[in-house]
Amino acid sequence: METHHDRIGLLDFGRAALGLLPSAISSLWATLKVYALTPDSHQSIGSILEYQAENVPDKDCLLFEGQRWSYRDFNAWANRIAHVLKTHGVGPGDTVGLLFENCPELLACVAAVAKLGAVAGMLNPKQRGAVLSHSMRTIQPRLMVIGDGCLPALHSASPPQPDSVPRLWAGMGPVPRGLVDLPAACAGASTANPPSTGGVRAGAPCYFIFTSGTTGLPKASVMTHLRWLRSGYGMGQAAMRLRADDVFYCPLPFHHNNALTLCWSAVLTSGATLAMARKFSASGFWRDIRASGATAFVYIGELCRYLLNQPPGPHDRDHRVRVVIGNGLRPEIWDEFQQRFGIAHICEFYGSSEGNLVFINAFGLPRTAGFTSLPYAIVAFDTANERPVRDARGFMRRVAVGEAGLLITEVDAGHPFDGYTDAEATEAKLLHDVFKKGDVWINSGDLVRSQGLRHIAFVDRVGDTFRWKGENVATTEVERAIGAVKGVAQASVYGVAVAHSDGRAGMAAVVLHPGAAFDGRAMAQDLCRALPVYAVPIFVRIIKAQETTGTFKLRKVELKQQGFDPALVDEPLFVLLDRDHGYQPLTRAIHCRILAGTVRW
Repeated sequence: METHHDRIGLLDFGRAALGLLPSAISSLWATLKVYALTPDSHQSIGSILEYQAENVPDKDCLLFEGQRWSYRDFNAWANRIAHVLKTHGVGPGDTVGLLFENCPELLACVAAVAKLGAVAGMLNPKQRGAVLSHSMRTIQPRLMVIGDGCLPALHSASPPQPDSVPRLWAGMGPVPRGLVDLPAACAGASTANPPSTGGVRAGAPCYFIFTSGTTGLPKASVMTHLRWLRSGYGMGQAAMRLRADDVFYCPLPFHHNNALTLCWSAVLTSGATLAMARKFSASGFWRDIRASGATAFVYIGELCRYLLNQPPGPHDRDHRVRVVIGNGLRPEIWDEFQQRFGIAHICEFYGSSEGNLVFINAFGLPRTAGFTSLPYAIVAFDTANERPVRDARGFMRRVAVGEAGLLITEVDAGHPFDGYTDAEATEAKLLHDVFKKGDVWINSGDLVRSQGLRHIAFVDRVGDTFRWKGENVATTEVERAIGAVKGVAQASVYGVAVAHSDGRAGMAAVVLHPGAAFDGRAMAQDLCRALPVYAVPIFVRIIKAQETTGTFKLRKVELKQQGFDPALVDEPLFVLLDRDHGYQPLTRAIHCRILAGTVRW
């Protein structure tokens, strides 16, 4: 079988292109829509929803746990919420903080906020304490809307939001003290489309998506209606070729872009149906697919591996799915996944919340993150010092086809960088004077390999962020939490590859105060309280001192290389197999089980 070193040949490319001829006209039309969009276009999330509600009012818009909403009903629901929010003073440019698990109320609130020309702050319900408080301060909400199951997260935020910020309750059951009952307020509200929708331009922000970065604390990337629309027409229609009779199943969290931007835009722009799941379940996945009649679904690489890890059964191909889209499907499981489940078109893509570039496997080729027509470069990268290589003149060098390097994307008038709410964080992502004086490029933070014909394969992330369980983990955030544990003097956190798992698991090299003993159970309890589940390190290594670079940054290169192998590490190693029991010694026997894949997280 070929590997991720595959090059895209002209013959394979030509065959794939010929296979697209039957749907070429619809794909071309969707592509033309993308290029026709400008920041001043009179299109937005709200206008697209209103268009579908008028033209296909009885068509299913949303499915959730046996419930159905037509386009007419969902639009009317969003309108009621919009009118209520307006009575609380929400208007163009204001931010509304939304703290929700997956549920229909979340999408109705996002649509309502968008119709007012306001911005939805998509808070991560997995965040806790100071991290969630930081996220709230970052978006500076005019008001907050809270969903079911999110009160513990809200109450953990320290310091809490000031009393001057109204809080609306969109959950079921009794209304918590201090919150306004949103469903009750909506009962008598108007179902008419708010006039403000017509004034919203495509270039205006529609929501903030939080992404972890090298600064440690989450950053709010700015998403515009324009990017949402381009995703819908470009990825949903041109690449996936989604139709009005499709049902798009999404088990991913809607405070992330794969769900909110990719899935929802594809559905609304094509007049299709969204089947929302409360959360992903490997054992119940195909049952949900069949029950909803789904013809498409979205994935992350780890999701695909979980499905492959389920015992093969007679119903593996008992479904109507014809196309899937997502990122992180590793080359080594690509063919097995496609063949076992009978997926005709795997639409792998590469992109980021804050970036200005998307690669997408629109031609259906195997083991590739896809193609782009947009400007980019792959440059030589110094992995030891984790920075791009510059020559004697100070410029970077493009790598050859087949060689791994740092992916960078050009910033110009036609390809702007929306960036973050934090100007300093935005500037930190930029590279200047890359190939000539005055040019500006975005540092993706990712190593990729050119496959030829403008296709790439993802290799790995660099810097102080690694990906685990579909989430970006900022090492400085984890280091801060470990530093607060009793007895810890210093910690260095990094990602390590684990057999039979996608991404990299967290590992911490910990220096203890003199005389302090390592308490694995106490550390696990403290970290589980302070961090999201995905950010809690799996491995701990006790070291005598941290090695630093000449600029006093923690040196992690050798630590990453040695990983958690007892044969390479002569210092105490611990592993988190059971959160209740805490970190336990990592023996050679446990290490062998991890390598064999009998230990999983």
